Amino acid sequence: MPTQMPQSSGAGRSTLPRDPSMPDSREVPQESGPDTSMGATRENVGSSSLTDRQTLHKESLRHARENWSPEKAKDAPLDSPEETLWTCRADGRVRLRIDSSCPQPPCTVHQMFYQALDKYGKLSALGFKHQGKWERISYFQYYLLSRKAAKGFLKLGLERAHSVAILGFNSPEWFYSAVGTVFAGGIVTGIYTTSTPEACQFIAHDCRANVIVVDTQKQLEKILKIWKQLPHLKAVVIYREPLPEKMDNVFTMEEFMDLGNEVSEAALDTIISAQQPNQCCALVYTSGTTGTPKGVMLSQDNITWTARYGSQAGDIQPAEVQQEVVVSYLPLSHIAAQIYDLWTGIQWGAQVCFAEPDALKGSLINTLREVEPTSHMGVPRVWEKIMERIQEVTAQSGFIRRKMLLWAMSVTLEQNLSCPDSDLKPFTTRLADYLVLGKVRQALGFARCQKSFYGAAPMTAETQHFFLGLNIRLYAGYGLSETSGPHFMSSHDNYRLYSSGKVVPGCQVKLVNEDMEGTGEICLWGRTIFMGYLNMEDKTCEAIDAEGWLHTGDSGHLDTDGFLYITGRLKELIITAGGENVPPVPIEEAVKMELPIISNAMLIGDQQKFLTMLLTLKCTLDPDTSDPTDNLSEQAVEFCQRVGSRATTVSEIVGKKDEAVYQAIEAGIQRINQKAAARPYHIQKWAILERDFSISGGEFGPTMKLRRLAVLEKYKDIIGSFYQLQNK
Repeated sequence: MPTQMPQSSGAGRSTLPRDPSMPDSREVPQESGPDTSMGATRENVGSSSLTDRQTLHKESLRHARENWSPEKAKDAPLDSPEETLWTCRADGRVRLRIDSSCPQPPCTVHQMFYQALDKYGKLSALGFKHQGKWERISYFQYYLLSRKAAKGFLKLGLERAHSVAILGFNSPEWFYSAVGTVFAGGIVTGIYTTSTPEACQFIAHDCRANVIVVDTQKQLEKILKIWKQLPHLKAVVIYREPLPEKMDNVFTMEEFMDLGNEVSEAALDTIISAQQPNQCCALVYTSGTTGTPKGVMLSQDNITWTARYGSQAGDIQPAEVQQEVVVSYLPLSHIAAQIYDLWTGIQWGAQVCFAEPDALKGSLINTLREVEPTSHMGVPRVWEKIMERIQEVTAQSGFIRRKMLLWAMSVTLEQNLSCPDSDLKPFTTRLADYLVLGKVRQALGFARCQKSFYGAAPMTAETQHFFLGLNIRLYAGYGLSETSGPHFMSSHDNYRLYSSGKVVPGCQVKLVNEDMEGTGEICLWGRTIFMGYLNMEDKTCEAIDAEGWLHTGDSGHLDTDGFLYITGRLKELIITAGGENVPPVPIEEAVKMELPIISNAMLIGDQQKFLTMLLTLKCTLDPDTSDPTDNLSEQAVEFCQRVGSRATTVSEIVGKKDEAVYQAIEAGIQRINQKAAARPYHIQKWAILERDFSISGGEFGPTMKLRRLAVLEKYKDIIGSFYQLQNK
């Protein structure tokens, strides 16, 4: 049996199951403040601050109580309002977009946290696994750890408007290092764990990182290689693994947290009190899919406003109503995970439970079963992997069990497609859910999950239909790093299949350069809009027009009820030699829907006389590296058998040009062509690649976005062969 994560609900001073490792704060008289001894522990390897019986000073909380109150936080004035809506300086300020549609008073991250502390202080904030058991950190402890980290950064020489870069997997240390950075007047900057030393150097140099926090020796080695090229870097802190040997200016997390004792609480409070909502507190670097990574500057108001109002649009509940439980596993260097896991968690008193570092290699499902989240977010590829795993298990099941699942999913999908807004389910649908689907959701860890989100990339109709068949509605959001995450959200009351939801209340949208069908470039306005790109005035002026509207570079249309439908990226638009504008995504999705053996499809034809396509086949993933293998997935093998092929590997099909499979794919392509609006939209030639797309192969970015330019370069010889005769 899996270890069950202790659940808690209610807020503030309601009863909470006592953590046996944590002295009960209710035993401490209220006037002396809550018990602040750390009960949550990890094995002491010299790399964690969560060590046995470590004491957090009550002085920290006393100073906070004396200097901050919910009333003071609400009424804090905005000093010296700026005139401009953007800046490219880390120490710059911007004019906040406060108007009649969005009048809410601004607040800083510290003010947001302190208001949450008043309501949720005794609730579990962070959960992590230690020696097979779940340990918890309360909001009081989380706040004090953040203050202690802030003092540690100040002791190490963190300068105002300089960065602390964090290069590691999600953990309590990531969270309180991030919050501590902001408390200390710095800028938190996440770096993807998959980044090369060169990519780390670019970001750390661009953001003027004074301190870099890493989780493993592997990440430490990257920084040691580039340290000499980083003039602003003063220290490195490591938290998940021990130091291999003593090094100058490299500290374990335990040593780092102790350094904070040398900085007074009053000194920290002075820095906190000087902070303004229109100052930068976070940098999110774009993945560099279309060129050099850009540092997206987010203000304290960007973070606090979006954490409150963006999440409300997604129906995230405050802990007074129901404490949300979420699993943190997606990269926190990406805005979606950072705003959803870190900042929204503080705003509403959520319990955030950390998955293991190998979550995306298979252990995520175990964490989901143990934690049973009430809300879950995944990029499309995560949901696809869950779907593929269920399909593989189903294919290996007995005849009766397989038929039962297919029947249950069929009747449920039909009901959800035909009556999407109805909460009244026919008897057969309720029976299917009771007998079959409820057990499947429980096995996935979604028994208590009321909200399932996706974003960051398009999702296929096949995947959405599959989960609707399991009675799991996937809610889309739309936004960018430049919009602090969600600018559009779906929820139970705002849902249309294939749409990205409605604009978050208080935000605005307009379409420019609309075509005859009402499709145009999506432009956005609101408190979510970023401050500018760090050190990139030209790029900032390209993105934000003279009136302050953010031009997203995405094309889409709005229906009569205000639901947004994304049709693609303007930069991805294929303009053929004949002048036809062809959005690639709808055609690519149609091919994947028509041919279930296809994993990835990329349309080609910019400045060419006709369209062509690169295809990859569905295959199993290496459990250790998550890289694609040569073995076909169960679904792909089924497809092969259905068309008369005995192939079980990609190399068999591609190497021998398996006639049955190639003919079946050609027939599917022709069916797609017959549905096309005109001949210029026909796929004339195609090729199957020997390996599926992957992050390690360079075809995907860190968030599984297709890097089209990289694919064009990597497979230029194959693409060239498509057009060889034409160009002679």
